[in-house]
Amino acid sequence: YQRRVHGGEAGVLVPDAGYLKKVHALCKANNVLFVDDEVQTGLCRTGRLMCIDHDEVRPDIMILGKALSGGVTPVSCVVADDEVMLTIQPGQHGSTYGGNPLACKVGVAALEVLEEENLAARAQSLGVVFRDEMNKLDPNREVIQLVRGKGLLNAFIIKERGDKNAMDFCYLMKKHGVLAKPTHGDIIRMAPPLVISEEQIHEAVGAVRRALEEYAKF
Repeated sequence: YQRRVHGGEAGVLVPDAGYLKKVHALCKANNVLFVDDEVQTGLCRTGRLMCIDHDEVRPDIMILGKALSGGVTPVSCVVADDEVMLTIQPGQHGSTYGGNPLACKVGVAALEVLEEENLAARAQSLGVVFRDEMNKLDPNREVIQLVRGKGLLNAFIIKERGDKNAMDFCYLMKKHGVLAKPTHGDIIRMAPPLVISEEQIHEAVGAVRRALEEYAKF
């Protein structure tokens, strides 16, 4: 079983508390490996070191990437205990760039920064600020239907107006200085750098407000 229920491409779907713990127990009972894809959600993005930590679950296999690079060089990895990893014998699997020493050094440095700068706690607190401010923008839900997320991985769902949708809303946000990516036509994802300041969070929400005012006129 592969867990990828909070991913950005899906529109930042947040599972109910305890859901992953139940799935993990089901996997264990049936001798199925629980694979946790943390490429987008891991490494402090959702307010914990790994998103799955919110449910206090330890997966059999974990996949990491993106933030592991620290924005310096492409790097991803698979993490597992020896019981799983050593089922692959020497010569059974190869990778042209696997074990790249520069990428490995960068990955270690990125992990050190995440820990030393306490970026998980920072994402947790700033995410609350972001969602609280976003929920104030459209109290009657005329355009913004829902705001959801964890830490600094968030999304909001908008109501399409005529032939205008999330992509058009993103273009308006761009005009006001904020870049975001739509998905599924009516969802906009917001995943700012973990080093963003609270002041910048308010600036970004202000840009969303101005975009909302223009979008509402369509």
